[in-house]
Amino acid sequence: MIRVVVVDDEALVRSGFQLILNAADDIQVVATAEGAQAAEVIRREQPDVVLLDIRMPDVDGLTVLRQIQDLPAPPQVAMLTTFDTDEYILTALRSGAGGFLLKDTEPEQLAQLVRTLAAGGVVMSPKASRALLRSHPGAGAPQDAEVARVNLLSDREREVLVLIAQGLSNADIGTRIHLSAGTIKDHVSSILTKLRVSSRVQAALLAERAGLLSGNGDDTARDRG
Repeated sequence: MIRVVVVDDEALVRSGFQLILNAADDIQVVATAEGAQAAEVIRREQPDVVLLDIRMPDVDGLTVLRQIQDLPAPPQVAMLTTFDTDEYILTALRSGAGGFLLKDTEPEQLAQLVRTLAAGGVVMSPKASRALLRSHPGAGAPQDAEVARVNLLSDREREVLVLIAQGLSNADIGTRIHLSAGTIKDHVSSILTKLRVSSRVQAALLAERAGLLSGNGDDTARDRG
């Protein structure tokens, strides 16, 4: 059973997410909270996954995220956003968030995204990724030095990076390309080191910027290498 805490200042959002997720056989929303209560509720409930609103009037999501990261065994966190003009989302991703969800994510997708997050995967739906690039044009513009680091990856590491960006966990990647989860873990560690990033989400964003997700990553990386 995947234990989830939903943190949002709007009661309607909290109850809606709780209703949708509790309909899944393998997911249980063990608590909901507003920003000021969030850290204590998460510390008490010890969930596997936290869905965290990035903008709240009393305590903003970035503050709560930092508090969560200080816990001895922090849960996986996905930020909730409307992506209107949210300048905080990149900071959240760089601060350890495991992805981001739009609040209007389709109900049938929500449970699967929570499962992906709980398994250590990256949660970036195509709709949310497009919204990020629209809100932060610089996030989608290749920068020579960063994109060139993709050239440091082996063919296998590039393959793993694409699967990371698709939201697969280590176990799922191993199944897809017929390698053990331990081998995939080693590949992921090498990828993060070579790309000079600290999280799977940052690696996924760089993969998108380098063009790997559109099928032209090799050409893009070579052209800029």
